Amino acid sequence: MNKVQYVPQVEGLSLQNVFEARKKVYQIVKPTPFIHSIPLSEHSSSSIFIKLENFHEIGAFKVRGAANKILNLSNEEKKRGVATFSTGNHGLAVAYVAKKLGIEATVCISPRVPKAKVDAIRRAGAKIEIVGNSQDDAEKYCYELEEKHGLTVIKPFDDADIISGQGTIGLEMAEEVPDLEAVVVPLSGGGLFAGVALALKSYNPSIQVIGVSMERSPVMYESIKAGKPVVLEEQPTLADSLLGGIGLNNEYTFECVKQYADDLVLVSEEEIAEAMGFMAGEHRMIVEGAAATGVAAILTKRLKSEFAKIGTIITGNNVDLSVISKIMQDYEFQRQK
Repeated sequence: MNKVQYVPQVEGLSLQNVFEARKKVYQIVKPTPFIHSIPLSEHSSSSIFIKLENFHEIGAFKVRGAANKILNLSNEEKKRGVATFSTGNHGLAVAYVAKKLGIEATVCISPRVPKAKVDAIRRAGAKIEIVGNSQDDAEKYCYELEEKHGLTVIKPFDDADIISGQGTIGLEMAEEVPDLEAVVVPLSGGGLFAGVALALKSYNPSIQVIGVSMERSPVMYESIKAGKPVVLEEQPTLADSLLGGIGLNNEYTFECVKQYADDLVLVSEEEIAEAMGFMAGEHRMIVEGAAATGVAAILTKRLKSEFAKIGTIITGNNVDLSVISKIMQDYEFQRQK
């Protein structure tokens, strides 16, 4: 992909939207640390900085977009309640924000959502509906609830308010480390990627924004390759938060990724596990598979160019303890070999 030297325009989205979102989002959450990672930098020719979105109370960045969207609803919409479909973290974010604001929430999920996330959603007070075999099945049922009961659907990613809320991460990164040359962003439906890229490229049009997905069912990656949104069957992956379709009638995120992405890369299950082990061993942080994809791309030197300063986003920490326990044992075994 060609290096972008200007800020592409996507209708309905602007840097002003992101600044307005920040005023709303900070009513619910606080900025997160953006720290220099000495261990990652030692494995690279670059200085690596990690944005710790796992520091949110729900342990995931999704709370930003959910806060912005729900706070922008009318009083009547809030009174009727909200519903969403999710691979876990967005559902948790909607449940958390709704509870803070005294709004009833229903979260539609597939059986693939890990128990740790299901339990967290339940603790946040939302009603849970487990439907079908994929996020697409959960989405269909969610819109049925909207039609039957008048609930407002809070989309996980393809929504201007959601994208603008996630873009507040980019604002914080640009203000903390203004001379960043590249940022590696976990990529699924594209809400995080779109918001962060919009904010960063508005500050510095020459910054490289690289999307990273897992090899198993990388829907946005395959959609960009095909030139249109596609559907893939979901496969089991450590990066379960990155599963799910992008919608055949995608309004925003497909176009944003197409315009903003300087490169898209894939990482394997083994590389994701290694990165999760690395974060636990070197930073003493439990992170989920999706959150480790950027670290995996850096550790495996997937970036095509050399950069002085690179940022990546640790998107969340909602992973079953049985999974992280095995990964840490394997990581420690490999280190001692």
